[in-house]
Amino acid sequence: MGSADDTAANKTNDAAALAATFPRLAQTFPTLTPQEIARMRRFGDVCRYKNGDMLFETGKPGPGMYVVLSGHVAITQRDGLGHITPVIDQGPGQFLAEIGQLSGRVALVDAHAEGEVETLLIPPERLRALLVAEADLGERIMRALILRRVSLIQGGVGGPVLIGPANSSGVVRLQRFLTRNGFPHHLLDPESDNDAAEMIARYSPSPTDWPLAVAADGTVLRNPSETELARALGMIGGPAGSRIYDAAIVGCGPAGLATAVYAASEGLSVVVLDARAYGGQAGASARIENYLGFPTGISGQALAGRAFSQAQKFGADIRIPITAKSLDCSRADGAFALALDGGDTVRARSIVVASGARYRRPEIQNLEKFEGRGVWYWASPIEARLCAEQEIVLVGGGNSAGQAAVFLSGHAKKVHMMIRGGGLGASMSRYLIERIEATPNIELVFHTEVVGLEGRDDAALERVRFRSRLSGEDNTIEIRNLFLFAGAEPATNWLDGCGVTLDRGGFVVTGAQSEQNQGRLVAQLETSVPGVFAVGDVRSGSVKRVGGAIGEGAQVVAALHGFLGDAAKPAL
Repeated sequence: MGSADDTAANKTNDAAALAATFPRLAQTFPTLTPQEIARMRRFGDVCRYKNGDMLFETGKPGPGMYVVLSGHVAITQRDGLGHITPVIDQGPGQFLAEIGQLSGRVALVDAHAEGEVETLLIPPERLRALLVAEADLGERIMRALILRRVSLIQGGVGGPVLIGPANSSGVVRLQRFLTRNGFPHHLLDPESDNDAAEMIARYSPSPTDWPLAVAADGTVLRNPSETELARALGMIGGPAGSRIYDAAIVGCGPAGLATAVYAASEGLSVVVLDARAYGGQAGASARIENYLGFPTGISGQALAGRAFSQAQKFGADIRIPITAKSLDCSRADGAFALALDGGDTVRARSIVVASGARYRRPEIQNLEKFEGRGVWYWASPIEARLCAEQEIVLVGGGNSAGQAAVFLSGHAKKVHMMIRGGGLGASMSRYLIERIEATPNIELVFHTEVVGLEGRDDAALERVRFRSRLSGEDNTIEIRNLFLFAGAEPATNWLDGCGVTLDRGGFVVTGAQSEQNQGRLVAQLETSVPGVFAVGDVRSGSVKRVGGAIGEGAQVVAALHGFLGDAAKPAL
């Protein structure tokens, strides 16, 4: 039988281990006072559990947030290979949830009762009401929910297991998707992990099946698409059915997120759709230093993640990855209809086009052949890992290219930054130009363009061929990673046939610029189709800056209220 000293020592060791795992332990797992719990009771219902009962389960929709009134609940992480890792034990005054419970998404951990347990269960819609009604208490809860998701991501234990070589294009593709969407996961390499090697031998007779993705329930997917993986993980909510939203926002970049936050906070029912991840191009920026209020800078992922949490707090229905295929503007029953991939339809009384712009694919020989195998359109830590201590080529002269060059210079041996023009002053912020010029391993190569890529069939990129625009001379350099940040093309194909006017570049024309709007009073951000608005990079004449996109997202909400108010008025 252990002594009192042994018990005290064990408790000290447990506390030290928790503090090491959760650096902000008190904020991540706060204990509520009896008075605070009393204020929360009107938002929930008392539920009781017996020893061993599951309160929520990995991979299944969570019922909301639990406040422990008595007893203890064990939180554990479980992956599809059967590995179970203890997380924390929570007792009276503590609450069980993370950011996904704001929108009823699947749980990322298991929770089971240790002995008799009594809780206050607050479902998602009432949890959002609590966060708004109880500002001080809501701030503490919201901070804890966010920190818990961050801890799960950084821990690299829960979530799906990806199995395959770390540098394979499929692994990079799925890792980027999960990372950009704030979803915890971990990678096992079959060359160094026995479990991974066994799974590869069992499920993947051909390397074309790599990577494997193993969900928490044991489901094994062979080289899945992002949408297939998302559906298996429960990331995408159920169909909207017959619901008609006040506004459907297509695009979850800064403009779309700002629209969602402001519209939902003002009581509009909002659905947000995006084909890839929240944050758009800005979400991939390593550091944004000229955004108001962040003097030390902030990563695009962090900024977008905060806005994503805000939008959920106010009740926006965010669906990723979902692709809008077409828009029916006939409004036969008073609502627009968005056709989605998979055959589903979303209906809304108004539409906000915030689908942004994609980096242009330049005319480069063999470009498509090496996309995902050495050609990248993002510069995240995942790609940075692949080019450690290598020379790389980066194409582009805008702010995104500059931010990527500075970030990658901290990982690559040398960055050859190739620009078609003769300078950066017209397209890049001065602070970025000065930083690039002061970075010794960034070489600026002006009046130059990449014209061809070389490598063995079905293998990674090996060489880049580039041409001087002054002399016309071609040269070749041994390069395994090429980053393209060359201009932008608007994502507006889904608007074909709806009557929305586009400019010569394919960007959406709004306000008085549209010929169809001549002679009628229209909002500045309204398109040629009444009830359809455009914000951010996709809009013709926008400033193509994060701050500008967020400003337009806030501005368009007033126009939405005006349109919806007019539409609701009876005809005279």
